[in-house]
Amino acid sequence: MSMADFTLKAASTADIGLIISLQQKIWEPTYREILSSAQINYMFDLLYSPESLSRQMQDGQEFYLLLQNNEPIGFASVAWLAAHIYKLHKIYVLPSVQGTGAGKYLLEAVETLVKDLGGNCLILNVNRFNKAKGFYERMGYQVIREEDIAIGPYWMNDFVLEKSFV
Repeated sequence: MSMADFTLKAASTADIGLIISLQQKIWEPTYREILSSAQINYMFDLLYSPESLSRQMQDGQEFYLLLQNNEPIGFASVAWLAAHIYKLHKIYVLPSVQGTGAGKYLLEAVETLVKDLGGNCLILNVNRFNKAKGFYERMGYQVIREEDIAIGPYWMNDFVLEKSFV
């Protein structure tokens, strides 16, 4: 599989059903080793309902679909945070394509979009127990702090990572 197999497409509210469909295949396998199934279900319902995704888009998150040979295999969302700083809110690829370069392609595509918008820094949160932290560090991100965020009756225990483009 080559990087040429991947393409990025801007998503709109018309793609919400597709984003939900992708996340139904991604969310549980991604988090089952670090979160309880009750927490996974709660957060999925909170963050990935059609209403929630529509609100996220209206509030400035730009969503992008990752396609492989025109088939959707992942997505990301990013938003302006402050000055020249952007936040990567979501980045997910199907478990079947993890380790193939799909995530790297998607992250680098988002970084290019941020730079094209005048951003010089991208930050993201990753669960402190998520093995994806190593991927982000290999991609040039550094831990700048820890954050504990209440979501309903649960806590997200995250690292905040940052990559500067200057």
